[in-house]
Amino acid sequence: MSSSLKKQAVSGVLWSFGQQFSVQIINFVVQIILARLLMPEMFGLIAMLTVFISIGQSLMDAGMTSSLIRSKNPDQLDYSTVFLTNLMISVSVYIITYLSAPYIAQFYSQEILKDILRIYALTFVIHSFVAVHIAKMTKEMNFKTQMILQIPSTIVGAIVGVTMAYLGYGVWSLVWLHIAQSIVYTLQIWIFVPWRPSFVFNKRRFKYHFNFGYKLTLSGLLDTVYNDAYRIVIGKFFTPAAVGFFNQAETMRLFPVQQISSVMGKVTYPLFSNINGDAQLKNAYKSTMKLILFAVIPIMLILIVVAKEGFLLLFGEKWLPSVLYFQILATASIIRPISSYNLNILKVKGRSDLFLKVEIIKKVIGVIGIAVALPFGIKALVISLTAVSFIFVFINMFYCGKLIDYSVLNQIKDVGKLFIAGLVTFLLTVFIREYLITYTQNNLLIISLISLSFSVLYLGIITITDKEIIRSLKSIYKL
Repeated sequence: MSSSLKKQAVSGVLWSFGQQFSVQIINFVVQIILARLLMPEMFGLIAMLTVFISIGQSLMDAGMTSSLIRSKNPDQLDYSTVFLTNLMISVSVYIITYLSAPYIAQFYSQEILKDILRIYALTFVIHSFVAVHIAKMTKEMNFKTQMILQIPSTIVGAIVGVTMAYLGYGVWSLVWLHIAQSIVYTLQIWIFVPWRPSFVFNKRRFKYHFNFGYKLTLSGLLDTVYNDAYRIVIGKFFTPAAVGFFNQAETMRLFPVQQISSVMGKVTYPLFSNINGDAQLKNAYKSTMKLILFAVIPIMLILIVVAKEGFLLLFGEKWLPSVLYFQILATASIIRPISSYNLNILKVKGRSDLFLKVEIIKKVIGVIGIAVALPFGIKALVISLTAVSFIFVFINMFYCGKLIDYSVLNQIKDVGKLFIAGLVTFLLTVFIREYLITYTQNNLLIISLISLSFSVLYLGIITITDKEIIRSLKSIYKL
C-alpha cells in the first residue's frame, strides 16, 4: 500500500471513528438515562419491530449505493439515477409497511405496535433523501463532514427522547428520538453538502448498479432477518420484558464493537477498492484484521469480567437479568468486527453473487441453531446465537481468503498470539476481581481497577509475544 493511500486510510479511520465514537457516546448516555426512566418492556416493544425497520432500510437502498462506492468514476448521471430509484423504492416500502402494521401487531398480540410502526417507518423515506449524499462522501473518504453533521442531529434526537420520557410519553419517546435524528440529519446534509441530484433517470446506469446491488440487498435481507430472528422468536413466545432484557444485552455487547465495525467497514471498502493486486490486498487485509483484534479483544474481555458491576452502575438492579445474556453474547463480539470488513473483499472483487451464496449458507445454519435451541428457553437461544456467530466468521474467512490466497489456517496463525494474550489476561483478571469484591462493593472502583490491570497485563504480554503488531502501531503513529 502506498504512503499516500496509508495516510488517506488513517485519516479516514480517525475521522470515521471520531464520528462513530462521538455519536455513539451520546447515544450511550441517552440509553442509560432512558433505561432508568422507562421499563424494560418498552424497549422490548421497539426491539420487536427492529427487523421490519431494518428490512425497510435495506430495501430502500437496493444495494446501489454500495455499487456507487465500488465504481471507479461514477458521474452525475449515476448518482442521480440511484437517488431517484432510492426515493421511489422508499415510498413504496413505506406504503407496504403502513398496510402491514395491523398484521404485525396481531402477530405479537400487541395492538400498540401498529401505530408505533407506522410512525417509525417514516425514517425509510427521510433517509432516502440523503443515502446518495452519504455514499458520495464515503467514496471520497470525506468522513469529517459526516461527523460534523451527525453530532448535532444526535444531540437534538437525544433531547427529544429524554424530554418525552421524563414527561411520561413512554415508548413514544424512543420512536420520536429516531424520527428527530433522521429529520435533523437530512436537513443538515441538504443545507451544507453541495451535491444536488439532477432529475434524470438512465436505464443503462440503473441496470449496472442494480445488477450488482440487488445481490447485496438480498444478502443484507438475509442477514437482517436472521440477526433479528432472535428478537422475533423471543417476542412471540416470551414477554416484552424478556425481549427488553435480551435487547439490552445485545445493545450493550454491540456498543463497543459496533463503533469499530462501522468504521472499518466504511473505510476498508473504498480503501480496498483503490488497491491494485492481490498481494497488496492480502497485506492490507492481514494488517487490518490484526489491528482490529488488538483493540477489540481487551475491550470485550474487560466488559465480560465486570458485566455485573457495569449493569448495576449504569442501569440499576432491574436490568440484572441482562447480565448473563450479555456475558455470553460478548464472546461473539470479539470476532464480530472481522465480518464487517472481510466481506468487503467479495465486493471489491465484484463477487456479489458469492456474497449472496455465503449469506444463504450462513443463514441456513443459523435457522437450524434457532430451531434446536428454542425448546430450551432464552438462555439456550443466546448460546446458539453465540456459537453460530463463530461459525459465520470462519465461513467468511474461508471464502474471502480464497480470493486473495490467504487460507483460514494462516489467518488464525496470524492472530493466534492476540487471542492467547487475551485469554491469559482474562483468567488473571477474573482472579483479581474475586479478590477485589471481598474487600469492596464499590462498582466504579472495581471496574476501574480491573480495566487498568487488564490493560497493563495485556500490553505487557503482547509486547513480548507479538512484535509485528507493535511495529504496525508504531508505523501508524508515525503517519
